[in-house]
Amino acid sequence: MRIDSNDLLNSILESISRIDYVHPGDIPNIDLYMDQVTTFMDEQLASTKRYEKDKILTKTMINNYVKNNLLPAPTKKKYTKEHVLMLIFIYYFKNILSIKDIETLLSPITEKCFCDNPNLDITTLYEKICISEKEEIEPLIENLKSCFEKSEKTFSDESEEDREFLQLFSFICNLSFDVYVKKLLIEKLIDGLTKDH
Repeated sequence: MRIDSNDLLNSILESISRIDYVHPGDIPNIDLYMDQVTTFMDEQLASTKRYEKDKILTKTMINNYVKNNLLPAPTKKKYTKEHVLMLIFIYYFKNILSIKDIETLLSPITEKCFCDNPNLDITTLYEKICISEKEEIEPLIENLKSCFEKSEKTFSDESEEDREFLQLFSFICNLSFDVYVKKLLIEKLIDGLTKDH
């Protein structure tokens, strides 16, 4: 196994620099049927797929989100722009949080956005979150470079054959630890939300 370290790092950094979000202006201003929602999400989030055959959202997933109170029920089988924005949040959260945690996190938002007199504009909320996240890309890139450089210095006394894999393993372990710690922190914050209510 031959891993070119520079190619690997450059590939990772290139992927991160291309990260973008679904712009609210790209969401149709008309209510959508389920098939239209899944098609829209597949097109808009295609770059986030790991494998070509992966599905972004399925009808079953959306129905489960409604059943589990992550997403308000559609009106006359049609989903609004607000539904689509909530589905985007759910899509990203579901990779790291349990369904129950996502429900706890999103409940206050759905209560304020999906009532007769909404006092929270989900489009504005979504845009502010996305702008904030885009501002974190450069610091994230710098952090990844630093983490990668540290892993390149590990196992330097190993044979060349083993060193490459062990350095890659070290890099993956460091990234995993970062994700693990942040996930614990997120869960503690969500647990705090349930204590407040």
